[in-house]
Amino acid sequence: MTGAKARLLSGVTRVFDAPMSDLFASAGLANAAPRPLADALRPKTLAEVVGQEHLTGPDGALTRLLNARSFGSLVFWGPPGTGKTTVARLLAHETDLHFEQISAIFSGIAELRKVFDAARGRRAMGRGTLLFVDEIHRFNRAQLDAFLPVMEDGTVTLVGATTENPSFELNAALLSRARVLLFRALDDAAIAKLLLRAEALTGQPLPLDVEARGVLVRMADGDGRAALTLAEEVWRSAKPGEIFDAEQLQAIIQRRAPIYDKSQEGHYNLISALHKTVRGSDPDAALYYLCRMLDGGEDRLFIARRLVRMAVEDIGLADPQALVVATAAKDAFDFLGSPEGELALAQVTVYLACAPKSNAVYNAYKAATRIAKEHGSLPPPRTILNGSTKLMRKIGYGEGYRYDHDEPDAFSGQDYWPEKLGRQRFYAPTDRGMEQRYTERLAHWEALRRQRRTDEA
Repeated sequence: MTGAKARLLSGVTRVFDAPMSDLFASAGLANAAPRPLADALRPKTLAEVVGQEHLTGPDGALTRLLNARSFGSLVFWGPPGTGKTTVARLLAHETDLHFEQISAIFSGIAELRKVFDAARGRRAMGRGTLLFVDEIHRFNRAQLDAFLPVMEDGTVTLVGATTENPSFELNAALLSRARVLLFRALDDAAIAKLLLRAEALTGQPLPLDVEARGVLVRMADGDGRAALTLAEEVWRSAKPGEIFDAEQLQAIIQRRAPIYDKSQEGHYNLISALHKTVRGSDPDAALYYLCRMLDGGEDRLFIARRLVRMAVEDIGLADPQALVVATAAKDAFDFLGSPEGELALAQVTVYLACAPKSNAVYNAYKAATRIAKEHGSLPPPRTILNGSTKLMRKIGYGEGYRYDHDEPDAFSGQDYWPEKLGRQRFYAPTDRGMEQRYTERLAHWEALRRQRRTDEA
């Protein structure tokens, strides 16, 4: 094994001359039920965990907790394949706690009671229990509440694992009793290290050229388990002596579906990223996130609706055409369908990212809404109300109203605000795009308004 590892590190490519079953047999992996590489390579100490040095390194959060020989309940939040289950097992081993694992997908209140009763029995015998709950966000509120008493009295040390944002998926009572630790997606260096370990374990290099190896690392998408599964697929597919290039690799293993759940956090993260890159005037980044959403199977009309929202929220009257282009793109997609209509979504994404930006209307709308709620009972001045009946005209409805089109500059300068409220200003146009003209126009009208009042006085 030492010699094999040395050959790997020296960069010498070894020609395959054995089938996949023999390869894993030489590594001790062949039996009636072969162990997947991800299981065979599971770290035995925290120091062997890759990609989570902020937690497991010498100064990592978990390392410090272990050095103190005490830690409370924890929630591990991070993408799949980042080591959450492995780290939980290692914590139990390091602290001599009984490791009990359940999945929220398959467990209910009845199963939880059995687990808690067994933990109480072990506690009476002097041994604690680390209860690892995979997919903890799948539990409903009542099930999550069931953990509270056993966490408080020390019956179990809970370690919950979730791929979803705990702030949204777990209740406040549980979060107040647990510390949330963030697991990061594995970077390219961590994935590359896992592949080296796999090669050392099997005694065979991956049958990939340099470019294909880089493609495999990127295909893993930060998921260590996925990287090792893909590596197994490569080994199984290779004929003796065959070395795959990037194109052959993609043809053989196709492509992993992007880690993207349309109903969960990935959905909200990517639409947020798309919105902010459009707002930040970066068309290339905006196209990248758009294509990730399209590739992940996101509802195209959802994307189109959000692009329309970006047009009115972040561009507004700096470029009034933005809304026209955005709604036209939505209609074009409706007409063409997928995939042809997706180009219209790409076009409007670039247009919006390149357009001058203004949230002046957005801010004005929020400010006006607030004042309308606070002073919603104030009547408009009778001057601008229609005198539809004799009685209404008798009490002053419409009296003194001046028709703006009959006035010089088509501007009367009348006061349209409720008397008790007085004039307010909500809309403050920017000096960008078309809004620069509106700034000049509003200033002109304000000057006329002051002049008319002076003349009337």
